[in-house]
Amino acid sequence: MNILTIPLRNLRRKLPRTLLMVAVFSIGVASVTALIDLSKAVGESLEAKLSAYGANILVSPKTETLSVGYGGMALGDVSVDIKYLKEDETLAAIKGIHHKDRLSAVAPKFVVLTRVAEVPVGVVGVDFDQERQIKSHWHAAKGSLPGDPSAIVAGFDAAARLGLAPGSTVAVEGREFTVSGVLGSTGSEDDRLLFADLHALQAAAGKENRVHFVEVAALCSGCPIEEITAQLTAGLPDTDVKAMQQVVKSRMMTVDFVKHLALAVSGVILLTACVMIGLSVFSSVNERKNEIGLLRALGFSKVAVFFLMNLEALVLGAASAVVGYCAGFAASGRLMALLNLGDQAAPAFDPVQFGLTFVAVAVLSSLASLPPALAAARIEPSQALVML
Repeated sequence: MNILTIPLRNLRRKLPRTLLMVAVFSIGVASVTALIDLSKAVGESLEAKLSAYGANILVSPKTETLSVGYGGMALGDVSVDIKYLKEDETLAAIKGIHHKDRLSAVAPKFVVLTRVAEVPVGVVGVDFDQERQIKSHWHAAKGSLPGDPSAIVAGFDAAARLGLAPGSTVAVEGREFTVSGVLGSTGSEDDRLLFADLHALQAAAGKENRVHFVEVAALCSGCPIEEITAQLTAGLPDTDVKAMQQVVKSRMMTVDFVKHLALAVSGVILLTACVMIGLSVFSSVNERKNEIGLLRALGFSKVAVFFLMNLEALVLGAASAVVGYCAGFAASGRLMALLNLGDQAAPAFDPVQFGLTFVAVAVLSSLASLPPALAAARIEPSQALVML
């Protein structure tokens, strides 16, 4: 028997209590592991879904404006010239930035002002696949969304004002488009516009490979939005790249709330588990005062006794860390599948996270055992003789 085997023998001798403490601490570790993995997956899933309700970065050409005034009256600012972005070069530059994996959608726009039945209306050329990733709330109140380049979609208010319905024809820049559907009311400017295929509208206007601006939906949990805008600015030097900070902040507040809530709950669970470990070691010290006094009489120093009690808690913590992490990892995968989180529903085993969890739980269990271990180290040999 040596200083290392004494704690193991004591844990084995009190096997029911040892198993109970490992089970209690393992449940705490499993809960924390599952909560952390789940909060991470929920945050990413929530951010991806929030990004589907609009872009948070706008890329547009730099324009020169002229302030017009006369007779002391300001008449406003006017653009000196209308500029375009080259579609192929702009999209290639956006998709070539370092954080391209954080971009969920890149939606170019080409705008034409025209008249339908002598009523002025704006027609926006869009890539419908990318547009619907940004605006997943779009739905057809009548008809269906476009399936071919010759189709056009009318906003809810525009359709009512222009008398459009599925099957109606609209002439834009000399080209006939057929209304395939009418969008349901969105409460935004989309209700007052018409939407056509980007390349079809460019061809009708004789502006192939030209776009007025590009909307970008970026996922911001992986890096600050400022980094993405800086990379876009560097890749597109002749453009204005603006981040819609209010949109970004509101989304990140929602995502951060989920993560902070999970951390708060995890902290409470770990604190409770640590208290249970401390109480267990306190109980062991009270039961073994006679034994500890004999060890002191045999020459064990206070440091050695302190180390014995601390090592006992460390073994409990290490065993709980392994069992708890494995149980929490399995539980998080099951919970993600039940919550239908899509791609986030298959967590990958992370050896670094496992190592950090093991070390953290071992340290916490050691810290929890400090008060009872100090109490054990203060037991004098005479106490054992008195009890005898």
